Parts: sequence; structure tokens; C-alpha cells
Amino acid sequence: MAEGTGNHPENERKLHDQEDQVMERRTLRDYYIILRERLWIALPLALLVALGVGYYQARELPMYASTATMQFEKPETVVTTQGVVDASVRSDIDLNTYLQILNSNRLRAKVVESLTPDEVRILQRPYLKNPVPGAALPPAAALIGSVSIDSIRNSFLIVVTARNRDPEAAALIAQRYVDQFVLYLMENVSGRNEVAVEFLMQRAEQLRKESEEKAQRLQAYMQQHNLVSLDNSMSIIDDRLRSVNTALTGVRLRRIELETLVSQTEEYRASGRNLLEISFIAAHGTVPTLKNQLAMLRQDQARLAERYFERHPKMIDVANAIAVTEEQLERAIALAIADMGTSLSEARDNERNLQEEYNRHERNALNLRELRVDFESLKSEADVARSNYTQILDRLNQTSTTKYLEKVPVRPLDRAQVPGAPYSPNMQRILRTSIGLGLLVFFGVAIGLSFIDDRIKSTWDVESFIGVNLLGIIPDLSSVKDSEKYSMMLSDKQAPGVEAFLSVYSAAKIHSKLDFPKSILVTSTIPGEGKTLISCNLAGSFARHGKKTLLIDCDLRRPMLHRHFGQENKTGLIPWFEAGAGLEGDLTTDAGLGIIRIEENLSLLCSGGRSKSPTEVLEHPAFGQLLQRLKKHYDLVVVDSPPLGAVTDSLLIAERTDEVIYVCRFNRAYRKHIKLYIRSLRNAKNEILGIVLNGLSPRRIEYYSNYRYYRSYKKYYGAQS
Repeated sequence: MAEGTGNHPENERKLHDQEDQVMERRTLRDYYIILRERLWIALPLALLVALGVGYYQARELPMYASTATMQFEKPETVVTTQGVVDASVRSDIDLNTYLQILNSNRLRAKVVESLTPDEVRILQRPYLKNPVPGAALPPAAALIGSVSIDSIRNSFLIVVTARNRDPEAAALIAQRYVDQFVLYLMENVSGRNEVAVEFLMQRAEQLRKESEEKAQRLQAYMQQHNLVSLDNSMSIIDDRLRSVNTALTGVRLRRIELETLVSQTEEYRASGRNLLEISFIAAHGTVPTLKNQLAMLRQDQARLAERYFERHPKMIDVANAIAVTEEQLERAIALAIADMGTSLSEARDNERNLQEEYNRHERNALNLRELRVDFESLKSEADVARSNYTQILDRLNQTSTTKYLEKVPVRPLDRAQVPGAPYSPNMQRILRTSIGLGLLVFFGVAIGLSFIDDRIKSTWDVESFIGVNLLGIIPDLSSVKDSEKYSMMLSDKQAPGVEAFLSVYSAAKIHSKLDFPKSILVTSTIPGEGKTLISCNLAGSFARHGKKTLLIDCDLRRPMLHRHFGQENKTGLIPWFEAGAGLEGDLTTDAGLGIIRIEENLSLLCSGGRSKSPTEVLEHPAFGQLLQRLKKHYDLVVVDSPPLGAVTDSLLIAERTDEVIYVCRFNRAYRKHIKLYIRSLRNAKNEILGIVLNGLSPRRIEYYSNYRYYRSYKKYYGAQS
């Protein structure tokens, strides 16, 4: 029957490829698994990005918008003898013209010129909250901000919207645009261009420029000569002269005093007089203390001399102390003389510096007196120019009040109101953007990592990506003792793990195309995936169902089966091969093989030790003949082998077995490696029964598999227990 199966490998491979094309589609449940698996990676990243973007946008400078509305009069319909003349087209042209005027730089300049100093300070308020050190405040022209002029469709309404960092400033600018536009219409639409008004305006402009020029010349002259004002500068110079003269007199007296002391000291030295008679030296530093100490020591010496001789120890100690004190006193006197010289040098330097400073201030005072004539002349010119400009401006205002008598075709509709809240940052828009970006990052990271993370996790990985049947899912049995874990199917204890192994047993029977007797190879990709656990309990499952089963330990590098069943590893494959690999007689009782009876239907063939070159045993024809002979004595031979990712021993064993069960531990081996080894096993014309997914917690089994009834089973199983 094995030969019949191997006659059509190409047909099976084509059928498998067709199944891959059909099954390689992820369902909503698969994407739910992906999101749930990477929840604690994608969610913090999404929150970080969303909160970061929201925080950044929320920190934008608050901007306020205020709107003022104007309404143009509806053009009248003129009735003539030739019919009715509709003026709406003309009015549309006029409306567009007015829009261009409102957007013109001329009107913007008129708005800037109309601002009073108090209004300019209102515009400057936002810049005073966080001033830049050393930077001047922006001028009024730069403080106007953004102003948009829009006409409402199918109406004669114009909306003026001003945007500014200050709410009061936004309302001020919007309303000022309307006021200046009305003034513009009053000046131009009426059609009365009086010569007097134009002359006064031109003259006022000339005088304004002249006044500014005179004032700038005066300011430049003051900056050139560092003058706050002439009177203040003269007062400052006089005060400095007086203070420097006072300081100079004090330093000079100090210098004379020190020179007198130095001369006195030199005279005392020359005449041999006691320097302590000079008050400066007697009061300097430690001199008074040492002088008193020396006097006391000499008194002690005189008192002791009345009782002791000169060579007495106490007399010697006092004499030594007097010598040390006299030496210290001489040094202190020398230090005082040195300090006297240093103080004299400093006094001379200070006197010289103060004299130079006094001379400099004296020259500055003379220069200021020379500048007074030019300063007074420039100041007088500036005052006259300012007075002329004020007079002509008053005259212009008086003349302009009688100019505008005709009606203008526009009137303000709604005045600009101070907005109560900023339009930017828009918290609702920021919230929507942050939530949208957070969801995008969450799904992008979770699904993106699913393409990067190639480890096997779900039934989709097994059946769709690798293209192999999932025989079953074994829960995490780390809480079960090792002494019980590998013989669960041989005992009568009921546990969730037992039912999982029974489901693997049932799936293996269903997917198998071969009748008994046969051999099954159990292997994995890397060590630690639980292939030995699956081998032991799979063999126990078949034995439990009446099949005479032999479990062979073909991991000749790291044999483990004998430990799990409490047996010694002295007989087995390696001693049998080294003894000549005899195949005669009853192999079940062959002492060289040493097959051990574990249970009624379960036997164990150990490795018999470790081998550094196991391929010599596994490649030898005798090993394949041994498997064939053993199938005459047993219904099923289960072969536990080394992992494929570590050594190639399993491929050699696979050539001599009928079916293969591949063990994968959850989140351990990579799908591409498993797919590669499965392809190698298929190329060896092996029947792949399927994959056993091992090491999942009960909670993960519920959402990583397609076993929809796992929770119901747990409830039922718990009730039966």
C-alpha cells in the first residue's frame, strides 16, 4: 500500500498546490488573532503616536477669527421707452471691483495708518507674553495678520474675516477694514474732488514727512553723540566729575599717609629703634598677639629664674619658647612692612587711574558744551516742523467734514464681535486626526509585524502557509510533573492533556492512508519543541487502543526516552549495531536489542548509549531491515528522532519510515524553515500526516485555533470530572 501511494507524487503535489491556492486566504478571525497577539506592541505605539501628534497640534499658537459683514444696495431697475433695463450684470462687476479694492494693499495701508497707539498695543499683546530677548516688537503692518474677503453667493453681502493671535485684535482689524472701506467709498464714489481738500492732504503729507525727517535728524545726532538729552548728559558728566574728584582726594591722602609710614620705618631701621613703636606695624595681623605672648613668656622666665638654675628643664623650655616667639614676631613685622609697601603701590595705581578718569570726564564735559549749539538748533527745527504739521492736519479735518454729502452704495450689516474661543487649534479636528492616526498605526504595526514575524502560531500558519494538516493542539503541560507527563496515556487519570493527545491519535488515523503495520517518524525543527513528549503519548494512545506499539529512540546523540520511562540505556540500537546487527530469530527477545516491555501493548527500544557518528548506523541497510522486521512483530513503530534544524539524521530515518508527524512549538520555530523541511520530507516520498502544535495555553488555544468548541469541552470535561 505504501508503494501505491508513492506512485503518484506529482499528482499529490499538484493537488496540494491547488489546495494552497484555495486556502491561502486569511479570514477575519485570522486578523483578529494577529491584532490580539500584538496588542501590547501595537497599542502603546499607536497611543504614543496619537498622543504625540495631538500634543504637538494642541500646542499650536491659538488663533482667533472675527467676522464683519457689509451689504450693498440692490441696483434699481430703470424703465425707459424701449423696455426694462436689468442692471444686475453691472452690479456683479461692481461687486467684484469692490472685492479687489478690499484685498488691495492701499486699503491695508489705510487700515495700518488708522491704528492709534493704544490699538497697536492691543495687536502687540500676544508678542509680550513670551518676548524674545533682544528682539523688537513687530511693526503695525506686520501685526494685521490674515484677512480674507469673501462674497456670499447669489447675494450682495461681503464678509470680512480677520484672523489674529488676540481675540480683541481680530475683531478690531475686521471692523477697521469695514470702516476704512466705507471711508474710501465716501471719498471716491461721491464724485466731488475738492481742490482744497486735495491740497491740504498733499501739504499735510509733505509736512508730515518734513517733521519726521527733522525728528530723525535730531535722533540720529543724539545717537551719534550718545545723548539721552543734553541737560541730562551734562548733569551725568558733572556728577561723575564730583564723585571721581572725591575718590581721588581720598586716595591721594591715603598715598601720603603710606609714604610717611614707609619713611618712618626706614628711619627706625637706620637708627635701630624698635619698629613696634610704629602703630601700623604694632597693629598689623598677628603682631599684637605675638607681642603679648612674648611679654608673658618673659614674665614666666623671670619668675622661674628665682627658683631654678639656668640649665633647669623648665628654664630651657621657656627660653626655647621665647626664641620661637621672637622669630615669629620678626616674621610678622617683616610681613607688615611688606603689606605697607604693597598698599603704597596700590594707592599710587589707584591715584593714577582716578586722575586719568577725571581728565577724561573733564574732556567730555567740554565736548558737551560745544555740542549744545548744534543740538539746540536741530531741536528747534524739529519742534517747528511738528507744529506746522499739527496745524495743517487740524485744518484738513475741519475741511473734510463738509465734503461727503452723497449716499454711498454700501452699509455695515454686522459688526465684528470679539470671539470667545480660538478656531485653532481645533480640538475636535485634533481628536479625530489623533484617533485616525492611532488606529492606522495600530493596525499597520500589528499587521506589519505579522508579515515580519515568521514564527508559527496559528492554524492558518499550519494549514494555509505550510500546507499541512493540523493534527491537533497540545496545551502547555509545564505544570505537570515530568514523571507523569510522558506517560499520561498509560494512566487512567483524566486531564485536558489526555484529550488533546487522543485528538492527535484520532486525526493521525483519519489522515493516514496506510494500514497497519506501519512506522511513523516524529520529528521537529529545533530542540525543545516537545517531539519526545508527542512520541511517548502518541505511542501510548495507540497502545491504549489495542495496537501493539514499539517506541524507538533514534536520537542517538541525545537519547532521552529511557529516562522518561525509568529504564537503563545499556542495550539498544548502538550495541546491536556494534555486535553485528543480527536480524535472525525473535527480535522482541533479542538480548542485543534489549526491547523493554513498558505496558501491555507498549514496548521501548532504547538507543543503547550515545554515538558521535550516528549516520553510520542510520545509513546502514541493516537499520532499514530492522524496521521492516519489527513491523512483523508490532502493529505500529513510533520513531523519535533528532530535530531537522540541528542535524540531518531525521532525513535518513524518514527514508525508512512510512509516515511523518511534525511537531511545532507555539511561537518558536520559523514558518519558512518548517516549510523547507516539509518539502525535503515530501521529496523523500514520505507521507506527511500533519503537524502537532504544542505548548499553547488554554486561553491561546481558544483564539489561535479553529477549535470552536474548546470552551464547551472544558465545561463538559469539568462537569464529568
